[in-house]
Amino acid sequence: MDLTIKEIACACGGTLFQQGTTEDMQISGLELDSRKVAEGGVFLATVGERVDGHQFILDVFQKGVSLVICEKSPEQVEAEHGLHAKSWGSYLLVKDCFQALKDIAEYYRSKLQIPVVGITGSVGKTSTKEFIATVLGEHFSVLKTEGNYNNEVGVPLTLLRIRREHQAAVIEMGISDFGEMHRLSKMVRPSICVITNIGQCHLENLGSRDGILKAKTEIFDFMQEDGEICLNGDDDKLATVTEVRGKKTHFFGLGRNGAEEVYADGIVSKGLWGSDAMLHMEPGRPEQDLQINVPLPGVHMVANAAAAACVAKLLGLSMQEITEGIAKVQAVGGRTHLIRLPGYTVIDDCYNANPVSMKAAIDLLVMARTDDAAATGQRGTEAERIAILGDMFELGEHSDALHGDVGRHAVKSGIEKIICVGENSRHMYEAAVSAGKDKSDERNDACTILYFANREQLLQALTERTEELLPKGSTILVKASHGMGFAEVVERLTQNILSCF
Repeated sequence: MDLTIKEIACACGGTLFQQGTTEDMQISGLELDSRKVAEGGVFLATVGERVDGHQFILDVFQKGVSLVICEKSPEQVEAEHGLHAKSWGSYLLVKDCFQALKDIAEYYRSKLQIPVVGITGSVGKTSTKEFIATVLGEHFSVLKTEGNYNNEVGVPLTLLRIRREHQAAVIEMGISDFGEMHRLSKMVRPSICVITNIGQCHLENLGSRDGILKAKTEIFDFMQEDGEICLNGDDDKLATVTEVRGKKTHFFGLGRNGAEEVYADGIVSKGLWGSDAMLHMEPGRPEQDLQINVPLPGVHMVANAAAAACVAKLLGLSMQEITEGIAKVQAVGGRTHLIRLPGYTVIDDCYNANPVSMKAAIDLLVMARTDDAAATGQRGTEAERIAILGDMFELGEHSDALHGDVGRHAVKSGIEKIICVGENSRHMYEAAVSAGKDKSDERNDACTILYFANREQLLQALTERTEELLPKGSTILVKASHGMGFAEVVERLTQNILSCF
């Protein structure tokens, strides 16, 4: 990392106390986790809900860190944790370590001369990030956001991972309240802003889709002066954002419904194994059309490919690079990740959930091919399409109704079994049961609907009644908000299924 101790101290505005280092010493990296620090690096002693990083200061000095950034003086730490103050090396005393992290990242970003793509939206941020990073990777050395590092701690840590060898960066930016995107944008200073859609997420804080639009478009607040904007033209809210500070918006989407510059049509679904489509890179110029293979399932993945193509076009990639990059995209664990097991397919989509993504995942499950026995209606002996659905969080006053909408959608989709889990999902279950009593649609009567009050009850049932709940040959969707901990459900499912063979 191309920063000196002096630059870090100036960026933070803290008080530097030196012992055994010089101001011009280069640092190798920055960590919040004392277990990951390396010799020559910086340790940020943050105070968390359960752990105070200050108690590990002597440990990191023994590991050879060049600098500790802390909120407490050596004497205060000695009084609180019994760590001898005289054993400290160089440290930077600041008022707020988390603010110091943002300040350092903002300064570091100001030194970078590479394109930085900032991605936000209600649904599909991570998948779109993977598409963009993979496509750009055909031409550039790319750094991308890993895991869930898309918030006010993860984003600066990601920026600080950018090294001299990187030629571009793709940064995912997630929020739940007003002002957060403003602060993220101040650090990221995006060269290209991408917004996937405006859905029904974080309504508890943002109130409405208009509120979400306002919060998400804060990404433009610190866009580079020569920056570009790529928005989903199929989204009714984003379609109204035709220019930002005099810069014309570039729209992508499915079909040319309006002003889309890059769009896909002629989509041929291959079920869970992806889609083929025609990608139009420039309306009216058929020689710029690309036949693409999108290896991830669902029409929304084709839209993500269009977003990646829109960004790649702005950065000068060739048609061949765009086509080959799209074909190489892989799913991320917890996000429409297909797990093939003996006799089963599990759709691991448990990282997060909201009403839009929940319905999209159910629609994806509908695509699953079951064996011929599934059409016979012999309950309990045939392969089934099974949705294990958990609570969606941060939906505000409309939470009950939105859970109910998902329950009704699941029944009307025609899948064979719905398993609702969690306190909020009782409304999903009750709406599904009510919809199932509507005999005007024969699909409703074919659906089994079950309810478990919490994850633990579900896990117990899956252990004791695996083959009863999950007939051999079934395709199983697992989806809920991250706080439901459904990664454990996927793990238990995998273990139980494998133990049967």
